[in-house]
Amino acid sequence: MTNHKGLALVDLDDDGVDRAFRRDVLEGLRQDQKAIPARWFYDERGSQLFEQITQLEEYYPTRSETEILEALGDRFAELIGRGRAVVEFGSGSSVKTPLLLNAIDPAAYVPLDISGDFLRQSAAELSGKFPGLPVYPVEADFMREVTLPDEVEEHPKLGFFPGSTIGNMIARTAVDLLRSMRATLGHHTHGGALLLIGMDLVKDESTLEAAYDDAEGVTAQFNLNLVERINRELGGTIPVDKLRHEARWDDLHSRIEMHLMASEDIAFEVSGESFEMQQGETIHTENSHKFTRRSANILLLAGGWTPVECWTDSGENFSLILARAENPRNAP
Repeated sequence: MTNHKGLALVDLDDDGVDRAFRRDVLEGLRQDQKAIPARWFYDERGSQLFEQITQLEEYYPTRSETEILEALGDRFAELIGRGRAVVEFGSGSSVKTPLLLNAIDPAAYVPLDISGDFLRQSAAELSGKFPGLPVYPVEADFMREVTLPDEVEEHPKLGFFPGSTIGNMIARTAVDLLRSMRATLGHHTHGGALLLIGMDLVKDESTLEAAYDDAEGVTAQFNLNLVERINRELGGTIPVDKLRHEARWDDLHSRIEMHLMASEDIAFEVSGESFEMQQGETIHTENSHKFTRRSANILLLAGGWTPVECWTDSGENFSLILARAENPRNAP
């Protein structure tokens, strides 16, 4: 059975606005360094723009991750086994997700995403490619523990988190997410949960900056779309034409940062609250942390996952890691 309508677990206010979106935007704009979590990029338009980004020449992660999935399907099948319910944190890519599903012959597929329209569209497209596979889309904020559909409770779970989205989070948030994934997937039931996660690797600065500031300006549109969403959904008056996309490498934190920089002094409102930005001031909209093998392992272990095997593409630009959930334990 396929459920394209899916479950909706997003908390909306009386105006139909996601309460968490309003809270995060207002709290972020009140800070000295204005900042908005990157997960709010992904309304329907943002999700479409990101799909375009993945096809850009400068954006290597998707090609690199796809190369791994294409080359190692037999190994995935050996280590993961058949009959698991695949729970994807974020709507499935039209390329990467089918490669995994073909390799491991799952019992069901559960995409989780906060963008309901894009989620249902992706679920319907994937169901068309796998007509015998039960698909249960769930509209939810996967940053917290999610209750999965009853239909998949009997199956062991494989979490799938491709694209190095984990790199968008600072370390403590990433660890919290890994722990909530472990809770969502049920680490203690049905033979233990597994997680297949993408993590981008440290490389030369010029390659990294080009991947987040492409020549066609698609990434700039993606960044500015967040402001357009705020204006549309939260009654914002932010002058989009007075903001400029900027990508910069921060070596101390091992990350690319995306910002929206004010080209002149501006004043605006969001949800009835007034804000100002001086020329050159920025809204910090995304981090994309880059990892070494050791730092990736440390992050996973802190989140309750033990790495089983790690694969990289031929250019050693990107890694896919399979990890298993561990039961909580005290030191040492």
